[in-house]
Amino acid sequence: MKAVVFHAIGDIRLEDVADPVIQCPTDAIVRLTSSAICGTDLHFVRGTFPGMKPGQILGHEGVGVVEKLGPLVRNFSIGDRVVIPSTIGCGTCSYCREGYYAQCDNANSGGKRAGTAFFGGPEAAGGFPGLQAEKARVPWANVNLVKLPDEITDDQAILMSDIFPTGWFGADLADIEQGHTVAVFGAGPVGQFAIAAALIMGGRVIAVDRLEDRLDMARRQGAETVNFEEEDPVQTILELTGGIGVDRAIDAVGVDAQHAHHGPAAAGFHEHEAEQKKIVPEAKTSGDKWVAGDAPAQALDWAVEALCKAGQLSIIGVYPPTDRVFPIGKAMNKNLTVKMGNCNHRRYYATLIDLVRSGTIDPVGILTKVEPLQSAIEAYEAFDTREPGWIKVELKPKAA
Repeated sequence: MKAVVFHAIGDIRLEDVADPVIQCPTDAIVRLTSSAICGTDLHFVRGTFPGMKPGQILGHEGVGVVEKLGPLVRNFSIGDRVVIPSTIGCGTCSYCREGYYAQCDNANSGGKRAGTAFFGGPEAAGGFPGLQAEKARVPWANVNLVKLPDEITDDQAILMSDIFPTGWFGADLADIEQGHTVAVFGAGPVGQFAIAAALIMGGRVIAVDRLEDRLDMARRQGAETVNFEEEDPVQTILELTGGIGVDRAIDAVGVDAQHAHHGPAAAGFHEHEAEQKKIVPEAKTSGDKWVAGDAPAQALDWAVEALCKAGQLSIIGVYPPTDRVFPIGKAMNKNLTVKMGNCNHRRYYATLIDLVRSGTIDPVGILTKVEPLQSAIEAYEAFDTREPGWIKVELKPKAA
């Protein structure tokens, strides 16, 4: 089958790999009809999130049809349409039973203290082959597959594999209530769903970004917008809130907040010939240049500054374990509450499916590009360089 395979930093390829097989009685094999490219994938390709091994299939978003089932998967049938949650849980440990699927005791081969397991990531995340492929093996399929109603399309469902649940998780962590003012830092795909969730929960939303296509999408949702390249975002937020600051802030950026993009990380992508090219983009902020590990990510610094006293910060942007700096003094002296983590995707599907079926939200509004899997390398290049209109990219395997 065809798959997008990581070889080195700046070097990914579309190539033939072996079809997945049932390895455990709780496995399923899914023929993928849709996948997607996520900003987290770019962290691996750029090397800002280390630990990827050559040969790993990329991607953690998938929708498809059940093709094979292990003997202990009793809640699905061959031919069922399913969405695959990005994080992996066993469903039986104490953490999964409490809804903390991203902290499953058994999914990560590194052991109970290893943390979140997910598809298409480094060895530290379990090393599970990813979903930018024609087929995928899904472990503990009784938990890590969600059956799709007929009225939900693949285009809607692929956004429910990761970014819709993650955006909802960010708003949930923020404990948004009716009347709260919420700043969302980063209006990319996850940020857009955090905006949507915050609005549904009754918040007034201020979206902060620098790309006009993203800010325009946020405005169409009903958010007020701030372009941080044109004005000081903290000062503007204070002016918009009568000098008080926001009640809640969501960091939907992550490690990218430490780096501005100068030249494409995709410059080293080759489908056939390997050419390693390590990309370390320089930071671009309204002031100093931030260096990973030496200063707080700009989004976090702005968020802490923009929050009101006794406000609450939700961090859902991805940061590598090597990042150790946070503006803790400012946060402590403002009595801030900070919540963060990887999304417990499986926990939210009943709610999100109901929201889509009822027409309360149509996730496909965030989808801006649909490309064949065979054009994945070119799609990565366009997505990485933040070309206008490339906010969220769906990939369609040819077999689908």
